[in-house]
Amino acid sequence: MKIEVKVPGVGESIKEAILAEWYKKDGESIQKDETLFALETDKVTLEVEAEVDGVLNILVQEGETVEIGALVGTIDTEAAAGDSPPPVEKTLPAAVEKTAPPVAAASAPEPPVAPEIAQPAGEPILSPSVRRLVAQKNVDISKIVPTGPGDRITKGDVLAYLEHLADAKESKEKSLSKTGTAAESTLSSVPSETVVRKPMSPIRRRIAERLLEAKHGTAMLTTFNEIDMSQAMAIRSRYKDAFKERHQVGLGFMSFFIKASVQALKELPAINAFIEGQEMVFHEYYHLGVAVGSPKGLVVPVIRHADRLSFAGTEQAIVDYVVKIKENKLELSDMAGGTFTITNGGVFGSLLSTPILNTPQSAILGMHKIEKRAVVVDDEIVIRPMMYVALSYDHRIVDGKDAVTFLKRIKECVENPERIMMEV
Repeated sequence: MKIEVKVPGVGESIKEAILAEWYKKDGESIQKDETLFALETDKVTLEVEAEVDGVLNILVQEGETVEIGALVGTIDTEAAAGDSPPPVEKTLPAAVEKTAPPVAAASAPEPPVAPEIAQPAGEPILSPSVRRLVAQKNVDISKIVPTGPGDRITKGDVLAYLEHLADAKESKEKSLSKTGTAAESTLSSVPSETVVRKPMSPIRRRIAERLLEAKHGTAMLTTFNEIDMSQAMAIRSRYKDAFKERHQVGLGFMSFFIKASVQALKELPAINAFIEGQEMVFHEYYHLGVAVGSPKGLVVPVIRHADRLSFAGTEQAIVDYVVKIKENKLELSDMAGGTFTITNGGVFGSLLSTPILNTPQSAILGMHKIEKRAVVVDDEIVIRPMMYVALSYDHRIVDGKDAVTFLKRIKECVENPERIMMEV
């Protein structure tokens, strides 16, 4: 019996996708719930798993664009059951037949069990799916930087490493094709002018569309302020060990800014509102998007009802999303419904930037690198860890006064974290 493998629906607005990668080869055995292929849409990259055991027959190759519901392969369930050869009947000599004890009725052969890839002693702990991928691609795991919990290597780490190798190989081949051998390239007095063209991925195309939409469809303006991070850093340093021991999650600065943003949004509801046609839509709930970089581009998963979460709950929500992004498990529903966004360019070393609106939202808060600077406190010059913050907003709905007040409120809450706890 052959089971059809089709492209699943991933959202009402998604009509097509790219079949990014097959994790099994044509004719290979596959087990139920094992990952079959990766599907890349204009918003997310997700993995599709097998529904049954069997032998895979690939009908659509990697890199092809497929419509939702399209047939991309089949799984032959009977081939899986028939992998083991039938029992061979042996004819015994007559003498043996007379003396041999009666033989019990032959039972049906047990179906073969897929061999599990052994975990070498002394090497990092890998999940079964990661071990299979490492074995299939013949990857040296010592060269992979782990990012999973407990410094474990995730499937996303392996895929990112493979993508890096492919890009490096392609770049090298392009360079050699232009300049001949590596030795000739070194001896040549004419510098190489290699040009590499790559098609934009669906996610990158969608990001470009959204950015242009925000730039041309809104009256965007940005206001800035700076925050003394001394108190927040002191609290984090003082309680981070106890916090992690109790909640099994680290205490980061993002939760401080999420809590401060909720407080400011409650006071300035226009920043938590949208413009729809000739109406202003005010939200009486707080779904905060957190921009996260991924190998495929920037994604913004949404922390729902952020006002109801504790510091630990907020940090856990962020960690859960980071894991889903690395393992290509992020769903469209994870990114829908946000009312306000926070982005942190500081993790990449940005000192100051102008974030672009995540439409249809009316504002976005940009965090930046913490850097020690000389500042004046009580008429004295002192060294303090400072962070520039930026608020980009749609001037059609948010007045400049409200935008400036919002950033001042963020500054007050982060510089005096007890205000966040007491909600004053």
